Amino acid sequence: MNPPSTLIRQARLVPIGTPAAGGGEPVDLRITDGIVTEVGTGLRPAPDELMIEAAGRWAIPGLWDQHVHMGQWARTRIQVDLSGSTSPDEVIARILQHLRTLPSDSTAAVFGFGFRAAGWARQPTVEELDLAVADRPVVLISGDVHNGWLNSRALWAFGARPAEGPIEENEWFEICARLDELPADPSLLDRAYREAAADAAARGVVGIVDMEFGRGFADWPARTAAGIDQLRVRPAAYADRLDEVIDAGLRDGQVLDEAGLVTMGPLKIISDGSLNTRTAYCCDPYAAGAGDHARGKQNFDAAELTHLLRRAHAHGLRVAVHAIGDAAAAVALDAFERTGARGTIEHAQLVRREDLARMAALGVTASVQPAHLLDDRELTEQIWADREDRCFLLRSMHEAGVALALGSDAPVAALDPWLAMAAAVHRGKPGDEPWRPAEAISSTLALASSTDGQVTLAVGGRGDVVLLDAEPLAAASDTAGASMALRNMSVTATVMAGRLTYCDL
Repeated sequence: MNPPSTLIRQARLVPIGTPAAGGGEPVDLRITDGIVTEVGTGLRPAPDELMIEAAGRWAIPGLWDQHVHMGQWARTRIQVDLSGSTSPDEVIARILQHLRTLPSDSTAAVFGFGFRAAGWARQPTVEELDLAVADRPVVLISGDVHNGWLNSRALWAFGARPAEGPIEENEWFEICARLDELPADPSLLDRAYREAAADAAARGVVGIVDMEFGRGFADWPARTAAGIDQLRVRPAAYADRLDEVIDAGLRDGQVLDEAGLVTMGPLKIISDGSLNTRTAYCCDPYAAGAGDHARGKQNFDAAELTHLLRRAHAHGLRVAVHAIGDAAAAVALDAFERTGARGTIEHAQLVRREDLARMAALGVTASVQPAHLLDDRELTEQIWADREDRCFLLRSMHEAGVALALGSDAPVAALDPWLAMAAAVHRGKPGDEPWRPAEAISSTLALASSTDGQVTLAVGGRGDVVLLDAEPLAAASDTAGASMALRNMSVTATVMAGRLTYCDL
């Protein structure tokens, strides 16, 4: 339950949007009914008011992650970590090692996450996974979440057709939405959700846009009622749930739970594939492209995409269109233009430069995940070498007038806004030379793109505040220094709607 009011004393306001505001002497902030109602010096405490002593720490608006698969991110706490694996043999060795840690009478399904097969010398097969584990379902999820490597027991459990190797895109997404059907300990998943929400709050996150498959709009109210209430959540719905959402009369921003934390999110459409699976839909063939899908894949063609956007717009829903390839982005913009729909292009990883002005004119936001460039750099240089200068065009988008919204795509990258900001500022891992540094953005823009439209804390804004030990926009002599400062930022308290969700004061 939120306190009637909260007084944060002696906080230094970080001037994100208006340089003249804050950044000087400490001030007090009062939050009443979830809204900042007073900013000044020497504010007197009210009866029963929650007091938070900032003691000169820096204060910013609460951070948001605009693209999370929360169920899958939570599951990473109870899955086998397959990141960094270099072959099918190594993955299977990790699975067998995990099985040796389980009770001898366990029959629970095994889940793994994080393999990236695009760079392997050979592709994995169902047969070799069957030879290793045949007595229980095994579901291994790729690091970009665009394919799944399942054994025959798991394929049979989902009623899927027999396969020789990993299944991908729409066929895989249908299974991904049903993972809870496999036998597992529900208490473990509940604990995983609670830990994931608490970890997000510890990083200063007050809200997420949950792009998870399934019925998040129906499931999240029960979670907040059960005490998983550290975050504001905007759950998305996919095309297979659009009729259900429309029939229920749900519209963008509609409050769905008693606590007022869950509001209806967008219609999510995965229009193309990914870089790692070579299924991102491109204007030109991949360097190693061949066969029917040398340019990637469309999961929805132009007519289908336009139809979905038109229906969503007519029923008061925003739209989030996943488009990683430049052709997919162009088709998505065509659909936005034809329908008048509002929303985002998710990822916008490869975009034609001539489409940036069109994106700005249509008011389509670029919902981007800068930390992806840390993992995708090497593969991009291999298979998109002729177009890598158009990857992650963050500065060009901003200069063209396109609004940026930063996120993680967790579990593809960690749910950590400071990592996303650091990647956007330096475009490289610590110690690396930046990749296409002309497309780096400033720390100020990275932070402003991580607060869901809130800028410097002021009267009338949401009562979401993060206290920091250091000034996040302090000048650094180089982008590497600025990036490292963001990576190492220490959050000491997170306040959401006037309520402490994390405190290390």
